[in-house]
Amino acid sequence: MLTAEAAVGKIPEAMRAWALFGPGDIRPVRKPVPRPGEAEVLVKVEAVAICGTDLEILRHGLPALVDGKPPFDGRHVIGHEYAGTVAAVGPAVDEFRVGDRVVVEVHAGCGRCERCRHGMYTSCLNYSSRAKGHRANGFTTDGAFAEYAVNHVNTLFRLPDHIPFDEATLIVTAGTALYGLDVLGGLIAGDTLLVMGPGPIGLMAVACGKALGARVILTGTRESRLGVGRQLGADEIVNAREQDPVEATRAMTGGAGADLVMECSGAPSALNQALYATKRGGRICLAAFSREPVAFDAAHMVRNNIYLYGIRGEGQGAVRRGLALMAQGRISGRPFITHRFTLDELPEALRTAEQRLGDAIKVVVVP
Repeated sequence: MLTAEAAVGKIPEAMRAWALFGPGDIRPVRKPVPRPGEAEVLVKVEAVAICGTDLEILRHGLPALVDGKPPFDGRHVIGHEYAGTVAAVGPAVDEFRVGDRVVVEVHAGCGRCERCRHGMYTSCLNYSSRAKGHRANGFTTDGAFAEYAVNHVNTLFRLPDHIPFDEATLIVTAGTALYGLDVLGGLIAGDTLLVMGPGPIGLMAVACGKALGARVILTGTRESRLGVGRQLGADEIVNAREQDPVEATRAMTGGAGADLVMECSGAPSALNQALYATKRGGRICLAAFSREPVAFDAAHMVRNNIYLYGIRGEGQGAVRRGLALMAQGRISGRPFITHRFTLDELPEALRTAEQRLGDAIKVVVVP
């Protein structure tokens, strides 16, 4: 029987990785395999999914400088939705052992600012300051478009054996959807949840909403993705090319509107549509946004006592809850994965995700 160390294999001195050299310019490099520090874990990457944010970083750079360095310096590695095997642990780590299967959350936060101390580590006030302890895998520290990645122990969760690594890459997506429901005040079974935009987060919001007992309405323009929404359990589907989403939602709710809205499309018109489709006293969460400023009907929002929230990422322990739902079989990553590539094929994988070739939803890369 193999020991855990033998199962993982001897850690090499160098590894394959892909680094950013300029907008749209990602190149293969050889990098030293990082060594875990005091409270860190080295993970052998078994699967990493491409997120829309990866594509944004590739084209426009990181949302913050890393230790004051420019984003396209030929050193930084992106990729933040991943799972793997523990290859080494730091001196103070006893929560994990070599050979453990793990899924990785993006943000650790600094742990010392007001936001982090309230569990809002995705809103860390020391964002991008490594000196103060902040880290976000693939953003302010190297990510997983590589063979190995080093992670703070707080970002790891043990992965049950029955969840494949590729499907586990969707757990962070589930965490984002669940975090959105959290900031809306939680979902009570029987609530009507309107999900706008059948991208990965929107589709995962459908799956999580159904798992928590909601009546789910899904709107969008791509029939193939709306079909996936049906497969995931959406009770009502609205093709926005054929029906007005506001009128359809109102008709389906007896004229009242939805209790909760998850806006996941980022379309410029979506915010006002969300406002008009929400029940008086209802709540809206923006999980996506337009690149340009958007005018919205503030008077309607105020007159109807509608609450508006925004989220960034997967905060407040929501990844743990996403993992629990997947472990129980209440959600699955399988319907989302449309394409698989090897690490050497990363440029083609990115192109497939960006151009949605072959109706791509989630593109997964393996070493």
